[in-house]
Amino acid sequence: MNRWLRILRHRWIDETDARRALDDAALDRLADRVRRSEVRHGGEIRVCVEAGLPLSYLWRGLSARDRAITLFGKLRVWDTEANNGVLIYLLLAEHAIEIVCDRGVARTVPQGHWDALVARMREAFRAGRFEAGLAEAIDAVDALLAQHFAVEAGGPNPNELPDRPLRR
Repeated sequence: MNRWLRILRHRWIDETDARRALDDAALDRLADRVRRSEVRHGGEIRVCVEAGLPLSYLWRGLSARDRAITLFGKLRVWDTEANNGVLIYLLLAEHAIEIVCDRGVARTVPQGHWDALVARMREAFRAGRFEAGLAEAIDAVDALLAQHFAVEAGGPNPNELPDRPLRR
């Protein structure tokens, strides 16, 4: 795609569009879902929804995947004790969905699981059901983390990252 058209598309969509897709009440419900999920396992789930890429990414021709990987680091999802953090990233301007998982999760969950989850999310988002799509994604990640990183009843399970989705 022409660089200038891509820049225009990303500047046209802004935080107002992100708020329309997910209002504060939806963010609260998703945060509660993440919080309840993380009681069952030792993993950490972060959700980030961005309207558009920063201009520096657009100018250099970087992708939504590049941004998701950068945010994975900036949001410290990589910095969990057991290397079992997962970032669910949605870029509204390009209808892009990225799931970035830490090495502990990547060793135990095949890429096919993530690809199937992204396909299900894409269907929900096409229908304008952003909260429902993210809720389904959180539940799917929860199930995988509970399967591979279950915590013993009464065992230590610190909440290492914020639960509220980041909307930008």
